[in-house]
Amino acid sequence: MECYLEGDDEVVLAPASPCSQYMNSSALSISNIAVLETSIPIKDDDSVILSQIRDVFLPINPRFSSIMVTGKNGEKNWKPVKVILEDHLKVPIFPVGKPLEFYDYCLSEYLTKISMDPFPQTQPLWEIHIFRYPTSNAGGNYIFKLHQSLGDGYSLMGALLSCLQRADNPALPLTFPRRQGSGKKQGENSNAVARAFKAVPRLLSGVVDTVTDFSWNFLKSSLLDDDKTAIHSQDDGVEFRPISVTTMTFSLYHLKLIKSSLNVTINDVISGIVTYGTRLYMQENERETCNGECTALVLFNTRAMGGGYKSVSEMIKPNAEMPWGNRITFLPFAIPKLRSPGDGDSSNPLRFIYNAHRMVKRQRYSASLYLTGQFLEFTRKLRGLEATAQFLRRTLKNTSITMTNIIGPVEETTLCNHPIKGMYFAVSGAPQVHIHTSFMLIFYIYRKWHICFH
Repeated sequence: MECYLEGDDEVVLAPASPCSQYMNSSALSISNIAVLETSIPIKDDDSVILSQIRDVFLPINPRFSSIMVTGKNGEKNWKPVKVILEDHLKVPIFPVGKPLEFYDYCLSEYLTKISMDPFPQTQPLWEIHIFRYPTSNAGGNYIFKLHQSLGDGYSLMGALLSCLQRADNPALPLTFPRRQGSGKKQGENSNAVARAFKAVPRLLSGVVDTVTDFSWNFLKSSLLDDDKTAIHSQDDGVEFRPISVTTMTFSLYHLKLIKSSLNVTINDVISGIVTYGTRLYMQENERETCNGECTALVLFNTRAMGGGYKSVSEMIKPNAEMPWGNRITFLPFAIPKLRSPGDGDSSNPLRFIYNAHRMVKRQRYSASLYLTGQFLEFTRKLRGLEATAQFLRRTLKNTSITMTNIIGPVEETTLCNHPIKGMYFAVSGAPQVHIHTSFMLIFYIYRKWHICFH
């Protein structure tokens, strides 16, 4: 099945953004893998998903029908092409009638395989895989593999959700929980003078934090490497090694209890759990290196996220409030070390949660994230795209894990009339070894957090 673009007799090239070019360069080639678990077996009928791709997925954004090409002067652009849908739909075949454990293994191996397979540069950079065999967790699995050059997690999540429908009423749009802060708001009648006096130390602290964070960020990206540990080999080329995807589910009810008790955010709680669990894993595997210098790279969305998700049609409008694209920046922060048993709190995860809370809170008054973005732009203009991509690669290589998160819809959803019971994400192509805490998705309707490690 071929899809033709209207008016494609005269091809119009669209400039690729700098970040898109970084993510699809000789230094970096990063992809996102989204796994949608269905509660029922997936029917043996490709026509339904092909129609969904043609009528819903492709029109979302012109990049899904384009390839990245290099111009005479080295500039990269998006070039519209004819899309042969069958080239992008993959359906693996395995023996039938086997136990669930067999298909669990097959799914794990298949995710490893597709994570290592590079995208052909002669066709649009996305694929959809249908794993029709039942596993211990699902009746079947839809797997979306989307190249990072198409957009960041927020953009690609918006595209993915555009393919889903509400299970209770497909005619209604999906809704999302609004983000809430952890602190109590000041009263409306607060004294203006008192607020001004409080603002002065915050301003000074913000200046110090900006200098400290930006300097640390620059050093991690250029000179300082994490210690060699169970989760960081210091080897080159780890992005070309096989990965193993593992998921864990936490009760959202319990996470909310911790959040309320500690007056922090859900992100603080889950970040503390991840970093604490990482240290325990390191201790279990290599006790002598479990307290080595270990850095987590936290990705931040630079959009104003207070209003939740916007529809894809709103995201691609000129001067959109939350536009499509790669709108992310990053900040490395040191993972706390386990203390000796004599200190009394070596196994206390609250210290890790509070550390994550302090790290995020200080960004409210620090301009380091903004300066990081400006530094990348300065490097691009001075040294070129490949040099900037190499800088980003060193940032990933010199840190041990990456953390980011995406909020999911409130309602239960369906894809091609198949109820979706769970969803998780992984990232391939990043030069980090063993554990990559990938997209953490909240499904409020299921009262669970799905966390993916690889």
